[in-house]
Order: sequence, then C-alpha cells, then structure tokens
Amino acid sequence: MGAGDAAAKRRRPPCYRPLLLALVVLVVLVVGTGSCCCAAADEDGVAADEQTMKRRSRRRSGGRRRQAEAAAAAPAPAAPLMVPITILKSAVDVGAVCMDGTPPAYHLHPGSGSGNKSWIVNLEGGGWCNNVRACQFRKGSRRGSSDLMEKEIPFGGIMSSSPVDNPDFYNWNRVKIRYCDGASFAGEGFDEENGFYFRGQRIWDATIRHILSIGMASADQVLLTGCSAGGLAAILHCDEFRAFFPQPQDSGGGATVKCLADAGLFLDAYDVSGGRTLRSYFSDIVAMQGVAPNLPPACTARLDTTSCFFPENVIDGVQTPIFLLNAAYDAWQIQESLAPNAADPGGDWRACKSNRSACNASQIKFLQDFREQMVAAVSKGGFSGSRSNGLFINSCFAHCQSELPATWNWNWNWNWNNNAAASPAIQNKGIAKSVGDWYFGRAQVKAIDCPYPCDGTCRHII
Repeated sequence: MGAGDAAAKRRRPPCYRPLLLALVVLVVLVVGTGSCCCAAADEDGVAADEQTMKRRSRRRSGGRRRQAEAAAAAPAPAAPLMVPITILKSAVDVGAVCMDGTPPAYHLHPGSGSGNKSWIVNLEGGGWCNNVRACQFRKGSRRGSSDLMEKEIPFGGIMSSSPVDNPDFYNWNRVKIRYCDGASFAGEGFDEENGFYFRGQRIWDATIRHILSIGMASADQVLLTGCSAGGLAAILHCDEFRAFFPQPQDSGGGATVKCLADAGLFLDAYDVSGGRTLRSYFSDIVAMQGVAPNLPPACTARLDTTSCFFPENVIDGVQTPIFLLNAAYDAWQIQESLAPNAADPGGDWRACKSNRSACNASQIKFLQDFREQMVAAVSKGGFSGSRSNGLFINSCFAHCQSELPATWNWNWNWNWNNNAAASPAIQNKGIAKSVGDWYFGRAQVKAIDCPYPCDGTCRHII
C-alpha cells in the first residue's frame, strides 16, 4: 500500500462500514418490497379473476339449472295410445269383405266428458293395387286381410287422447277404419279367377252404418279424416258421409259434419319423361276394381272416370265443408308419380327423389312447377270460393302430417327446451291449430306457404 492510499484509509470516518452495510440492506429491502408488492398485486389479480370466473360459472350453472327445471316442468310427449282391433263379422252378411274374403275391421277409442257426442272417423291409407301381381301381394298382407292386421295400433296426432298433443279433439270418440280393399274404399267387384274381393264401397257403407248404430247417429260434431289413399277416400266419400246425418234444415238441429283430407291431393301431373304415370296407374285401378259407379256424380257427369279419381277434379263439387292438408312437395308423388324408376331409366333422379339436397337447379324447377300446379288446383272454382273450406299447403317434402305427433302438434315448449324442432307452421300457426280453427269456426284458414326452401319449420322426409 502506498503512502497516499494509507492516508486516504486513515481519512475515512469510523462509521463508513456500518453505513455501507445499512445502504446495502436498504436496497435489498426496497427491491424486495417492490417484488413483494408486485407479487401481492398479481395475487390480487388472480383472486379477482377467480371470483369473476366463479360468478360466470354460477350464472352458467344457474342458466342450465333453469333450463333443466323448465324442461322437467314442460309436458313430455305422451306415450302412444294403443287401441285394440274390432273385427266386424256382421259385415260379411252384406258382402263387405277384405280382398281375401275376411271381415273388415276398425279400432275405436271412446270419447269422454264434453267429447261424448263428438266423433272422428279416420280412413286408413296405404296405396292401391292395379294388376294381378300387385293385388296378389296385397291380398297376403294386412292391406288385404283382417287376419293379418295388427291386434292393436297406436293413435297419434289427430287421433291422440292427449290434451297437450291434440287439444281440440283429444276426448272425442275416435275410430280408424282399416283399409283392406285397394281402391280407397270405392271398389265393387269380384275376380273369381284370382279370388280377389273388390268390396271397398261395401266396407265403407257397412262400417259407417255400424258405427252409427253404436252411438255416432246422435253425434253433435263429426269429422271424417284420412291420410294418403285414405285422404283420397275422405274426398270421394265426403258428401256421402254427410248424408248419413240429419241436416239442420231437416231437424232444426243436426250435426256439424266436415271432412279433412291429409296428403290426398294426388295430381294428374306429367312425370320426368313427359308421360303420365299416375294417370295410367289410376286408370288401371278404376277399371280393375269397378270403381266407376261409386265416383261422385257431379264429376262423372262431365269427365271420364279416371279423371274423377283425381281429387283436383272432385273438390269443386264437394258440398260438405272440407279441409285440404298437403305438402306442396309431396314425397310419395315425387317418388311414385313424378320420378318413378320407369320414367327415369338413366337414374338421373335417383339421388334427388331420395334427398332434396341432391337436386340440381333444373330438378328443383320441375318440382316448383309441380307445386304451382297444386296451388292452381286449390285456387280456382268452387273449392276456393267457399268460405267453409280450409287449406294448409306447406312447402315441405313430406307425406301425411295429421297422424304423427311431430307434424300435428309437437309441444313447442318441450321442443324449445330440448333443442328439437317444433311442428310445421305457416305464419306461426301449426297444423293442429289450423284444423281446429277451421272446424270450430274460430278463424278462416286458407294458408299457402312460400316456395321451398323458405319454410324452416318443415319435417322433411326426403
């Protein structure tokens, strides 16, 4: 150490080392305190975030809980009502038999309370047969033999006993007449060679007379309904049905008698090849099963018998109030009348007629033209001009909508809570409400939907 260093060392105050140590400690404390403050701030932020997350979680849990409680409180779809069969053996005495000679049959669920004197008569549908091969197949099935029919069947939609699913008709007497003739309850004949009984008209007459005898004769309110081939039958027999009841002018009272045809508006349309598949088919049915004498006289007086098996040529002459419920893009007619395999040998329509999303622009145009033909058929003449008639033509790819809970009156609250679609509607009015408003005179109902694909309420089946 030099003399200068030694002198400097000697000149340092005696408290230098303690002061230096204190300064170091102070720096450490300041830095440490700053770090602690930052950590405390971080911990406070995390705590705040956790509180926010907890509050959000509670809100989400509360929302889910409220939805679950609402879903639990809302009525779930009713279990289907199973109704046993009744074989009408007495009908055999008047030759009213199924295609194989067995007696006709029906299912009845009795009314209750205010519905004791109200009746729905539903004509079962299920196609037709137009040649020996088709009728032979039918004869060996429940469509041609009461021996092969189900011993009980479900009643749903307009036939339901649930006040939630079917508020206007749930407690009425409800009858379904089984379909076992193959010509919409209109045939009259016997094919001895093949053993085919074409006795649809006799089945209609005998069964209705029987139902009248067990209580319907004193009815205050009656509705004849049917789906598909049964819908066509409801149109063909509507005025005959009304004639079974005393009219107001006859008795001063009388029953309110009306008809509902679901998916029965079969059109005499051109198919994709330019032919008329359904007209040819109906012509064979009318000829084979002796239908002509049982067609509405108001139609046969001016048109040929095949034309009078098409509802579009019959509805103008029906005097009884009638409601037409139909999908504008009727799935059965698309597949069997417009684009059957015989008219589409190249299979150009195979995908489209099974899946509407697979249709190209020209195919959609063809289907839109079919819709226009349907709209035109119900917008002219006596049918359109009568305020007592009703109409619900929705732009759906469907067939038969009155007997299925999902299309008749699926519970809106239950479906909203369960993220399921509600029933089809036009201007926010569903099918069940529309039919009820029309039948009871609560409102005039003549609803025609906008063209596909505008309707988001449809229950498409293709």
